[in-house]
Amino acid sequence: MSFSGRKFSINEGSGQPRDRSFSTSANEQSSSIHRQFREAHEGHRPHAGLDPSRASTGVVWTTERAYEHGFLDDPDAWANLGQGAPEVDDDIKGSFERPKHVDVSMSGREYGPTAGIKPLRAAVANLYNAHHRKGKKSQYSWENVCIVPGGRAGLIRIAAVLNNAYLGFFIPDYTAYNEMLSLFRNFAAIPSPLSEADGYHIHPDKIAEELSRGTSVILTSNPRNPTGQVVANPQLAQIQDICRERATLVMDEFYGGYNYTSDCDGTTVSAADNIVDVDSDDVLLIDGLTKRFRLPGWRIAWIVGPKEFIKAIGSCGSYLDGGANVPFQEAAIPMLEPTKVLEEMKALQTHFRDKRDFVLGRLKEIGFQIKRIPDSTFYIWLDLSGLPEEINDGLNFFQACLGEKVIVVPGIFFDLNPAKRRDLFDSPCHHFVRLSYGPKMETLKKGLDGIERIVKK
Repeated sequence: MSFSGRKFSINEGSGQPRDRSFSTSANEQSSSIHRQFREAHEGHRPHAGLDPSRASTGVVWTTERAYEHGFLDDPDAWANLGQGAPEVDDDIKGSFERPKHVDVSMSGREYGPTAGIKPLRAAVANLYNAHHRKGKKSQYSWENVCIVPGGRAGLIRIAAVLNNAYLGFFIPDYTAYNEMLSLFRNFAAIPSPLSEADGYHIHPDKIAEELSRGTSVILTSNPRNPTGQVVANPQLAQIQDICRERATLVMDEFYGGYNYTSDCDGTTVSAADNIVDVDSDDVLLIDGLTKRFRLPGWRIAWIVGPKEFIKAIGSCGSYLDGGANVPFQEAAIPMLEPTKVLEEMKALQTHFRDKRDFVLGRLKEIGFQIKRIPDSTFYIWLDLSGLPEEINDGLNFFQACLGEKVIVVPGIFFDLNPAKRRDLFDSPCHHFVRLSYGPKMETLKKGLDGIERIVKK
C-alpha cells in the first residue's frame, strides 16, 4: 500500500496549512500507538524553521513514551531492555576496574586537537597492530587514527567528507543511520533489504551486486545491530577483496568485542585483520570505549583508516563537534594496553554470553520461538509473529510492555523510515522488537517477568 502525496500547502481561504492525508490500513487506524508514531514522524511546524520529525531516533522515541508512563520519575522500578548500552558496574569477574576519578592536566584545560591527542591516537594504533596486524608489513601509526566524541559524531564526520556517491546500507541496521544519512546532500543513501530467511546475512555476492549498480560507499555495522549476527572470515575478507579499489567500506565495529564465535577467547572481530595496506585500502573502522569498554558516558571513540581520510575527518571536526574531551582522552590511554584489553575481552565475552543464554532460555519458556542464536552483540531480534494478534507487532508489543514497566525497541525503527514510505504493517521489521541483554542480570529478570505477564494475559 502506498501513501498519497504529502506536500506542504496552504489553504488560501483560511491561511492555515492543509491536512496532509495519506492512506493507512484499518490495523493502523485502530491502534493508538501506531497513530502516535505516525503523527510524530509526519512532523508538524508550530515554530518557524523547526522540523520536529528530525529530532529523535528510535531509542529516544521509545524512551520519551516511557517518560509519559512514569519512567523518568522512578527509573529503578523499570526494566530498560531498549537502551543499547552495556552494564557499567565493576562487578564482571576478570574485568579491570574503571577509573572513579579523572585527573585534569594543564593541557586538559586547553582546547584539544580536533583529531584527538597524539598519545591516545598512538595507543589505538598500537592496539590494532597488536590484535589485528601482527606479522603484517603494513602497520597503523597515530596518523591513521582520529579520536571523536562518540560513534555518532564519527559517522557524521565520515559523511561530511564523502564525495558525490551512492552510499549503500542494509536493512535492518542501526537506527541512527537514517537520521545521519539524511543530513548531507553530497551522497545518495541507497537501502538494501536483507533476507529474514537467510538470517539477515550479508553475503559477498550481495556486496558485488551493490557495486555493480554504482554504489561506491558501503556502510554497515559488524557485528550487526539489531540482529546479533556477525560477518566473520573468510566471508568478511571476501567482501573486503570485492571492495578493494572499487568502494570505500565503512565498518561500524562497536560490538566487535561481544564475539561469542571463538569460545570467549578474547578475539575481537575487525576488518583490520584483512587490510593489505593501511593507507591504500579504503576501509574506515569505527569503535571506542562506549560498548566493549563499557564507558558510554565518556563519549570517547575513534576512527581508524588511511591517513588522507583521517586528515580530512580530523579537520572537519572543527566545524562539526569541536573534538573529544581531553581529560577523558588522557585517562583512556592506559586502558588500551593490548594484553590488558585481551583479558578484558575474555571476561566480557564470558559474562555476556552467559546473560544471552539466560535470556534465550527464559524467552523459550515463555513461548517464543528462537530461530537463530545471536553469535555477537548484546541484542536479540525477537520475532513476535507467533503471539496473539493484539501484540504480535512491534509497536503494540512495545505499548503493552510500557504497562509492565518494560522498555523494548520496535523493529520498524531499524527499517528505512517507514513512517514516510509505506503502511507500517508492510514493513519487513514490523513483527520484531530489539531486546537488549546489556543491563545487569536483575534488570533482565525483571524485564522478562514483565514480558511473561504480557504473554500470559
